[in-house]
Amino acid sequence: MNIIYQPIGIIHTPIKVKEDAPIQSARSEINGHVEVFLEFSEGLEGIEEFFQIYLLYHLNQSDQPVSLHVKPFLDDQTHGVFSTRQPCRPNAIGLSIVRLLQRDNNHLTFCGADMLDQTPLLDIKPYIPNFDVFEATKTGWYQNRKFH
Repeated sequence: MNIIYQPIGIIHTPIKVKEDAPIQSARSEINGHVEVFLEFSEGLEGIEEFFQIYLLYHLNQSDQPVSLHVKPFLDDQTHGVFSTRQPCRPNAIGLSIVRLLQRDNNHLTFCGADMLDQTPLLDIKPYIPNFDVFEATKTGWYQNRKFH
């Protein structure tokens, strides 16, 4: 099976190198903006009514080889890649929840950038707390990490 995605836009941020990227969007106060390609701009209707949105994107600048076992930034032990948020995944898909600040036609300004400049955007979804917030009763290796 061959799956092909086409970007619907480009994410622009001041982050040029991965070493300057915050660890997660929830910990970032960096602003960025999304340029949605004009052929998809009608799909933005109503997006400005949401406080937060999901950005799904292609990790096109990841230079790490795919690995099924990785050591996450917040731990000194190796774990399966699917129990981490490391970018060296079989499918280089990134996900960030950001605060939507403004919509201007096909441009969205947001706060919470943790992705590199010129990242291809695959999709946008609204964040809806009634559906997206769960009580976390287990957080795997993260709850047992040796340092905070």
